[in-house]
Amino acid sequence: MKYEVLIFIFGLLAVNVGAQQTIFNVPTTDVLEKGKVYVELDAAFKTNEQESLRKFSSFTPRVVVGIGGKTEIGLNVTGNVQPGADSTTFVPTVKWKFYENEKSKIGLIAGTNFYIPVRNRAYKFGSYSYVAGSKTIKNTRLTAGGFVASRNVFAPKAVRGGGQFGIEQTVNSKLTFAADWLTGRHANGYFTPGVIYKPHPQVTTYFSYSIGNADAKKGNHYFLFELGYNF
Repeated sequence: MKYEVLIFIFGLLAVNVGAQQTIFNVPTTDVLEKGKVYVELDAAFKTNEQESLRKFSSFTPRVVVGIGGKTEIGLNVTGNVQPGADSTTFVPTVKWKFYENEKSKIGLIAGTNFYIPVRNRAYKFGSYSYVAGSKTIKNTRLTAGGFVASRNVFAPKAVRGGGQFGIEQTVNSKLTFAADWLTGRHANGYFTPGVIYKPHPQVTTYFSYSIGNADAKKGNHYFLFELGYNF
């Protein structure tokens, strides 16, 4: 039970790892053009009480800016959780698309998120870094890569590493079915399937459900809704 509580606490600090463009949690190989801005509000919530993960809601605002050179930077603010005291954490990010072959529809990215707790701190500083690639086949894009998170970011007093994977199946210009997965039994170890819907060219909505790699039968799962706007 102690392990499950620690997963829950650190999960609230780290819900939604990406402050860049993501599928749901796993970063995509998309990068904003220079001068473009993307803002998003993520809402995670669980409506019932269970042993592993109790009833809660969490809200994460974020912004991403294209700076040129196939690079984007961002910032999200995590730890805005109810019930309980907020554990506010600033998360500046950077993502670089260092290879792209438009003919073969292959892209490669590298990125890092820097975790800076500023309220009710459980640690002083941390990072989550990754390398990933994507391949598009007709209307399907497959994403795969690896990550490493420093001590305390994904698990108390421990470094965590593993794989991150995603699939996006485009139906039309407005609708995409998608899923992503970060491996491991830790705060961000979740499989998340869902739907991405664009009601307007500048507006994107995400409807998904995150299922924990650990203790899913005991209640480690929750709804995740995201609303994004491209300027």
